[in-house]
Amino acid sequence: MRKITAMVIAFGCLALVTTSCKEKKSTGSQEESKSEMQQKVEEYAYFDLTADLSKLSESERKLLPIFFEIGQIMDDLFWEQTFGDETLLDTITDPWVKEFALINYGPWDRLDAEKPFVSGYGPRPATANYYPQDITRAEYDAFADPLKSSHYTILTRDENGNLKTVGYYEAYKEKLDRVCELLDQAIEITDNPSMKKYLVERKKSLQTNDYYPSDMAWMDLRNSNLDFVFGPIENYDDAFNSVKTSWEAFVLVKDVDASTKLAKFVQMLPQLQKELPCDPAHKNYVPGTSSDMNLYDVVFYGGDCNAGGKTIAINLPNDDRVQAKKGSRRFQLRNAMQAKFDKIMKPIGEMIIEPSEQSNLSFDAFFWNVTFHEVAHGLGVKQTINGKGSVDEAMQTENSSWEEAKADIIGLNLVCNLIEKGEISDITVEEAITTYIVGLLRSVRFGASEAHGIANMMCYNYMFENGAFTRNGNGTYHINYEKARKAMEGWIALILKTQATGDFAFASQYSKDHGTIGPDLQKDLNRINKAGIPRDIRFRQGLDVLGVK
Repeated sequence: MRKITAMVIAFGCLALVTTSCKEKKSTGSQEESKSEMQQKVEEYAYFDLTADLSKLSESERKLLPIFFEIGQIMDDLFWEQTFGDETLLDTITDPWVKEFALINYGPWDRLDAEKPFVSGYGPRPATANYYPQDITRAEYDAFADPLKSSHYTILTRDENGNLKTVGYYEAYKEKLDRVCELLDQAIEITDNPSMKKYLVERKKSLQTNDYYPSDMAWMDLRNSNLDFVFGPIENYDDAFNSVKTSWEAFVLVKDVDASTKLAKFVQMLPQLQKELPCDPAHKNYVPGTSSDMNLYDVVFYGGDCNAGGKTIAINLPNDDRVQAKKGSRRFQLRNAMQAKFDKIMKPIGEMIIEPSEQSNLSFDAFFWNVTFHEVAHGLGVKQTINGKGSVDEAMQTENSSWEEAKADIIGLNLVCNLIEKGEISDITVEEAITTYIVGLLRSVRFGASEAHGIANMMCYNYMFENGAFTRNGNGTYHINYEKARKAMEGWIALILKTQATGDFAFASQYSKDHGTIGPDLQKDLNRINKAGIPRDIRFRQGLDVLGVK
């Protein structure tokens, strides 16, 4: 597939999808209104990805063009995985439809329940391109190959129509061989031993489909002001099994001074785990303390992290084996986070929260909530307590949404507890809770069919049903902070019990009953949308935007 990025827009001249243009009166004259597709595109506010590069070493600056090119290949690979039809952009000739397809990496609206917006396309296949689109659940279950559940294989059919597994390296060999060539260049350039080891091991991982060694090496990459996260990482796009991982890439520039201030929280993780409000059996995992917490400005997004709603924090690796031995690395992406707060969170809060409580909405609270959302992914339980295997396996297709709900509510609980302990001193509990509730409305606009959207709807409904907030007659929200604290503790206990027991049946029914948007909330979302508040952000990015020649 040719290289495609969300910041490079190709325009055509004929429309495949017809959108109506209506006229409206404006100061006595006729003015053409925006088409529906133009409005959808403009729901993504532009933001330039820049950073202070002054602390990068000479060799780190030389790595930037190489990392950007590898990141672009990750972007191309994600298109191939998630959609794969190379003719799509050639056949769409309405410029706004084409631009929206670039944002969504295909013809389905990722922030509106995956609804198709290009003529000729029906519902999005749950399989994406990780499995044959005609595969049945019975056929999958009967397929005996143990590699079928690997994060790094696709399933396809042999010449007789039977299922077979193909490793990622074999499936995407041409592009990955180019990545390996670029990694060889980067390995020669870097003078940082830990960066060199990581790149060497990552190259091996690409060729062997075994990412454990390079994940372990990445955990030791602590003394670099430049970081590069790339490979097949998250499994959100596999709606069939929530197993297959998607290609993505981040290029990150570290804020050294701010990162130093976050370091103290890593040593608190075992104690924070013990203090979770649940049955002790449901928090039997001991988090590693080799984790780190850092603040970065992100200068490149590619692939999965750039599709639809944009990632603003990272908690990796996802491998439980790595987390058990070394913990995880948690990155807060400050520039993207600030963009979302300024362009989305603050306007929503000013519309939804009753005036007397609007002063409790703050960027600092948003920052801490997001930070400890990522911390919370490493807490709770990783293995079921009743012999059902790992939580990931037992929760099946419910795993992603319940894990995101867990991180959301535990993250808020951690922030509130640390404020009361005096460890976080720049915000109040009221700010944390108010900003969290506004964040639910922001995130549910990701779409109730997406893992984060389902998670946020479950959180919203649980908090509302337990009195954390009430909705006034004029559509504004009043927050009961005392009840909010009790609600978060009850919700944490329920989530961790469900995960620890691997209760897929309960999880599935609960998310069906409580992971949807009710009529009153829909009215609120309609008001937000009508006000023209952006749904998410998109980027102008590249070496030229960054000022690198």
